[in-house]
Amino acid sequence: MQFGSKSCANLGWLAGCSGSRRRARVIVSAADQEKTEDKDEDKDSSAFNPFGFVTDNPSSRSAIQIIESPAESGNVGQMLYRIEDKGKEYGKYVRSGEHVWFVRETGSAESQRETVIFLHGAPTQSYSYRNVMSQMSELGFHCFAPDWLGFGFSDKPQPGYGFDYKEEEFHEEFDRLLDVLGVKSPFYLVVQGFLVGSYGLTWALKNRSRISKLAILNSPLTVSSPVPGLFKQLRIPLFGEFTCQNAVMAERFIEAGSAYVLKLEKADVYRLPYLSSSGPGFAILEATRKANFNNISTQIASGFASGSWDIPTLVAWGIADKYLPQSVAEEFQKGNPTAVKLKLIEGAGHMPQEDWPERVVTALRVFF
Repeated sequence: MQFGSKSCANLGWLAGCSGSRRRARVIVSAADQEKTEDKDEDKDSSAFNPFGFVTDNPSSRSAIQIIESPAESGNVGQMLYRIEDKGKEYGKYVRSGEHVWFVRETGSAESQRETVIFLHGAPTQSYSYRNVMSQMSELGFHCFAPDWLGFGFSDKPQPGYGFDYKEEEFHEEFDRLLDVLGVKSPFYLVVQGFLVGSYGLTWALKNRSRISKLAILNSPLTVSSPVPGLFKQLRIPLFGEFTCQNAVMAERFIEAGSAYVLKLEKADVYRLPYLSSSGPGFAILEATRKANFNNISTQIASGFASGSWDIPTLVAWGIADKYLPQSVAEEFQKGNPTAVKLKLIEGAGHMPQEDWPERVVTALRVFF
C-alpha cells in the first residue's frame, strides 16, 4: 500500500504553479528596497504570514499563481502535465521484494573500473547525482544511485504494511536492492545528506567488508552537528503534518543550504514527487519521527574514529554549507587522520554534487 493520492488539497502545492528562475544570488535594488520599506511601515513586521513558506523563498517567490495572468500561471494539473516526465535521466524501476525502487545507472557491468553506489539524503533524491554519475561513467566507472524508499520516484510504503521507516528497515531493504542489482562487493560508496544519508553511513559501519573506499559529501558527522529546522518542525505534532505537505520543501531546503538558487527545470524535478502525491511528505514525516538524531550522530562519530575504522575515506566538503559548518568536517577528520582525508570544495554548499559536480568528480577521480 502506498502513501497518498493525486490531490490539490494543500497550500504547498500552490507554490508549484509557475515562475522563472536563475542560478544566481537574489539582488534587490535600492529603489525597490525603499518602496518595500515604505509599505512595511504600515504593517506589523512581526505579524504571522501564512504564506511565508513560499514568499520567503527566493526560488519560489514568483511561483504563486498570479491573478493578472492566470493563463500563464496555469494550475497544479497543468503544472504536473508540464513536468511529469522530467528528472528521470539514466533511471529505471527495479522491483526488490515487496517494493519498487527508482534507480539511476550509468556505465555497465563491463566498465573498466569499479562500481560506485551513490546515496542521497533527505528531503532530496538521486537526481542530485545525475551530472556526477554521467561524468564518472565516462571515466570508466559503473554507477548506481537509488531513490531511497519514500523519496523521489521510489515507492512510498504506508507504515504498518511491511515498512515503518526505521533505520534497520532502510538497511534491510538496501541490502535486498544490492542483491537484485547484482552489485558485487567490495564497491565504492558515496554518501551525502541528512537522515537517510546518515543511514547510508550507519549501513557502511555494519557492512565494512562490502566497501573498498568511502566518500562522504556534506553530512552530519559529529555529535555537535546541528539539526536543520525542517526536521525539528516535522517532529512537532500537527505542525509537522502541515510542513510535510509543502510542495516546495525539497527545493527550499536545497537553496537554504547553498549560495545558489535552483533553475526552474531543476526545481521542477525536486518538487514533482510532492506535487504528484501526499506520499513523499508523509514518508519523510514518518522517517523523521522514527529517527534518533543524537544516537545516529553518536554511532557515526564513534564508528569512524581511529581504532574503529581503517577503510580509506574521503570527506569532500562544500565550504558554503549553511547547515553544517566546515568545523564538522575538520573535527571528523581529526578523529581518524590516518584513514580520513579532507578535501574542501570552494563554491559549493550543502549539496556539492548539485552546486559544483565537476569539482566533486575531480575529487572522486583522484581518490578512487
